[in-house]
Amino acid sequence: MEIITTHKNTDFDALASVIAASLLYPDAVPVLPKTLNPNVKAFLSIHKDLFKTSGPKEIDMEKVTRLIIVDTDRWNRLDRLGKLKKKSGLEILLWDHHAGGDVDATWKCQEAAGATITLLMRRIKKENTVLTPMHATLFLAGLYEDTGGLSFPSTTAEDAYAAAFLLENKADLKILNTFLGPVYSEKQKDVLFEMLKTATRLQVNGYHISCNIIEIEGHVHNLSVVVHRYREIVNVDAAFGIFLDKSRNVCMVIGRSSTDALNVGSIMRGMGGGGHPGAGSALIKSVNPQIVKEMIIELVQGNQYSSVRVSDLMSFPVATVSADTSMEDLASLLREKGCTGVPVVDDGQPVGIISRRDFRRLRNESQLKKPVKAFMTRELIIVGPGSSPIEAARLMVKHDIGRLPVVEQGKIIGIITRSDTMVYFYDLMPE
Repeated sequence: MEIITTHKNTDFDALASVIAASLLYPDAVPVLPKTLNPNVKAFLSIHKDLFKTSGPKEIDMEKVTRLIIVDTDRWNRLDRLGKLKKKSGLEILLWDHHAGGDVDATWKCQEAAGATITLLMRRIKKENTVLTPMHATLFLAGLYEDTGGLSFPSTTAEDAYAAAFLLENKADLKILNTFLGPVYSEKQKDVLFEMLKTATRLQVNGYHISCNIIEIEGHVHNLSVVVHRYREIVNVDAAFGIFLDKSRNVCMVIGRSSTDALNVGSIMRGMGGGGHPGAGSALIKSVNPQIVKEMIIELVQGNQYSSVRVSDLMSFPVATVSADTSMEDLASLLREKGCTGVPVVDDGQPVGIISRRDFRRLRNESQLKKPVKAFMTRELIIVGPGSSPIEAARLMVKHDIGRLPVVEQGKIIGIITRSDTMVYFYDLMPE
């Protein structure tokens, strides 16, 4: 007997992946966990006749010879399948876009992608498997949910190709819009309200993050939706909800990030959980939630993607001018150096910045004889050498400036420009 299954609290990517796998393995029985995401439950209540599935209790585990797992690589996320973990001779096939689990698969397709359904679509297209419009709609729902409509940083080019293929196969966007909107229960609303009342913002390695400890009673559906919404409202690069259930003596940690540079999946794996760059979770037993918060901060500080610093991208030495330099001499310097602006220093200390666009403030040619200090921008925005490129870019966007002096101990040691940050964001650095 063959079965296909996925993680508890099944979301659309998990459901789509189970159904897609059933097309690739027609002899396998799709088995859904008891707990489903509310949106998925609503979808199946209407479409259950189109997608035949079973529950774990309906399966005789002694007869299972092949287990196909989708959208998770951890045994503790499967529903009532613990007996199979030690079953000898069991063939395990794994399809997943997460990394770092404990399933020792016989065969696996485990790659970085925005959604697991994308990996399955690759095989479906290769085998020319026929899709109905309802299949295409469900599969696109899974893809859109896990990629935020192709907007999350973890989205890949292959996700976009898969979405196009599903639209070609008549995926219905109206149905998607009906079921993909988050369903907020009263408990979810209460948790979100409590998180917002106690919201804090921290700056770690140049990232703005928020870690919130909330005590919950009983089961609260789909806390990941709450954390995602919380991150958007408090406007941080990453948000972490630490949900303490005293009755079970456990902390459920859920993280959401808006940037691949802060890899939540990697951070959660450091806590025994898992996920991908934009999302992750971990379940930790018998631990003080304040310690969990400190662990998260430490892991963010040691995040593998945060190793690139402003000092790695900045230009040096820096061309500077004194406050008494004439605008005419400044124009000659800018032409000679091929740059668009320079810091202004006085007694070795940065006091402002002057750029080509400041020449627009000159009303006549005679003003070229005036000193730079008459036209420079005195509100000097600076950055430290240890800051992240993301922080530098954020400052440039916020203040609408094209360059930042890099200052250490009151001295300018370099300068970082918009072009420098683009080199980082678009991975244009030479090998």
